This record gives sequence, C-alpha cells and structure tokens, in this order.
Amino acid sequence: MSDPDCVFCRIVKGEQPAHLVLEEPGALAFLDTRPLFKGHVLLVPREHHETLPDLPPEQVGPLFLHARRLAAAMEGTLGAAGSFVAMNNRVSQSVPHLHVHVVPRNRKDGLRGFFWPRHRYDSDAEAADYAARLREALGGA
Repeated sequence: MSDPDCVFCRIVKGEQPAHLVLEEPGALAFLDTRPLFKGHVLLVPREHHETLPDLPPEQVGPLFLHARRLAAAMEGTLGAAGSFVAMNNRVSQSVPHLHVHVVPRNRKDGLRGFFWPRHRYDSDAEAADYAARLREALGGA
C-alpha cells in the first residue's frame, strides 16, 4: 500500500534519493533533509499510513523497536547525550505519511523543549474531568 504522491512512499520504493540509515521489512529510516541537528532521522513504515491511529496495531510495536534502536545509536555512535523522539499526527505533519523523528540531543544544544505555549488547567477538578473523559474513551472506568 503506497501513495504515488507521497515523497516518503517514493523514498521507500527507491524512486526518490535519501540517505538511508535503517532498512527493515516493515520500516525504513533516513536522514531528515532539514535536520534539527546532524543525525536527525525519520523512521517510516514501508506501507503508507498517515497517522499513528492509522497504523495497524501489529505494526506499532515493531516500528517503535526500530525507534528504540535508533535512539540508542544516537548515543553510542554519534556521541549524543540523549535523543528526542517525536511524531506529529496531522497538525504540523509536513508529510502526510507517519514518521517518527529521532533526533540526537546534547545539553545546551539550543533546543528548548517544546516550541509551543503551555496551558495550565484552571483547577484540579478541570484536570480530573479531562482525565475522566479520556479514560472513558479508552474503555476505563
């Protein structure tokens, strides 16, 4: 399953050049062309799925095992102090093909956490309401 208009699908098929980092039956990782830091990798499933909720459940674990391996390589191979592992779903997703960013990090590297404003709950009761609504949606009590 692929989308001919998707740049990541074209990379998976070998139709678009990329600096490949990891090639596995269900996933591919390559360097981001606009990296936050050198070594910034994008990990994608080989099949075209737009968001994490679209990814079949049996593919979630294997994909994140690859993300785990990449995060370890950031430290072991690139000498990074750690890594930043993230993904966007629709909002701020520059390519509508599920991708996990694995970015090498070092202290005082200039990246300041999240770039968006934080919003506090108005009260503990409001926080409890949000938690309860999400818990209910997930089938909890």
